[in-house]
Amino acid sequence: MTAGAGLALQARLNGELGSRVGDGIASTLASTLVGLVLLLVFVPVLPAGRRGLGLIRTAVRTGGVRWWHLAGGVCGALFVAGQGISVGSVGVAMFTVAAVGGSAVGGLVVDRFSNGPGGQRPITVARTAGAVACVAAVAVAGHDAWDSPGTLALVVLPVLAGAAVAVQSALNGRVGAAARSPWPPTLINFTVAAVSLALALAIRVALGWDPPGRLPAEPPLYLAGVIGIGVIAVATVPVRHIGVLVFGLASVTGQLLGAVALDALTPGPRLSSATFVGVAITFLALVLAAHPRFQRAEPAPPSARGADD
Repeated sequence: MTAGAGLALQARLNGELGSRVGDGIASTLASTLVGLVLLLVFVPVLPAGRRGLGLIRTAVRTGGVRWWHLAGGVCGALFVAGQGISVGSVGVAMFTVAAVGGSAVGGLVVDRFSNGPGGQRPITVARTAGAVACVAAVAVAGHDAWDSPGTLALVVLPVLAGAAVAVQSALNGRVGAAARSPWPPTLINFTVAAVSLALALAIRVALGWDPPGRLPAEPPLYLAGVIGIGVIAVATVPVRHIGVLVFGLASVTGQLLGAVALDALTPGPRLSSATFVGVAITFLALVLAAHPRFQRAEPAPPSARGADD
C-alpha cells in the first residue's frame, strides 16, 4: 500500500516534469539519475549493500541467478517513461487504472510461468476474475479515449507499462532473495533503467527527433527518482511471499487513493465518473484475487509448486 501511494506521487512528478521538458524520456532519465546517484553513494557504504552485491555476483556465477534476472530495470524504465509521456495528458488516476490493468494480467501470467522466487502459482478462477475485472476497469475508465487514436495510444502505453512492472517485480524478487537485502537489486535496477533510458534518448536524437527542452530548476520535480528507490526496495521483499499478482493488486489500494487525491487537488485533467467506476472495479479485482476465502479450494498443482523458471 505504501509503495502504491509512492507510485501515484511518482507518476504526478514524472508527468509534470515531462510536460515541462516536452520529452517524457529525457525528463524520466533526469529523475532516474538523481536516484542512481544517491544509491551509488550509500549502498556501497552499507554492510548489507556490500554483502548483497557480493552474493549477487556469486549467484550469477553459480547459476542461482541468471544474467537476465538483472534486467528488471528495463521494465522499470518503460514504466517511468510511460509516466512522463502519459500522465500530463490523461491524469494520474487514468494512468494508474490502466497500469493496474496491465499489471494484473501480467502478474497472472508471470505467477503461472514464474520467474519469481516464490515459485509458480496456479491460474485459479478467482485470480483470473481479478485480472479480468482490472481489464474491465481500464475499458470503463478510458472509454472516452477509444474514439481518439492519439489519446488511445496514451492509455495503451500505461497498460504495457503495468505489464512490465509485473515482470520487474518477479525479477527483483528473485535478485532480492539472492542478495538478502533490497538495496543491491534497487541499485542494479536504477543502473539498468538509466542506461536503457539514455540509449532510448540517444536513438531518438540520432533519428532526427527534436531535442528535449531545458530542464526546469525546481528541485522537487526530480524527487520521483528518490521515491522510486523506496518503491523498488519495498517491492523486493513481499513479492516472493505473496506472488506478483497479489502484491501488484495490494499496492493498488494506496496507488489509487493517492492518484485520485492528486488529480482532485492539483491542476490537470479532471476526474470523470467513469474513472471512479474504474477505481471501484479495480478494488473488486483486488478482493477477488487476494482474499483467502477465494483461494482455499484451488490448490496449486504438484508440478507448479516450488518451480523456479
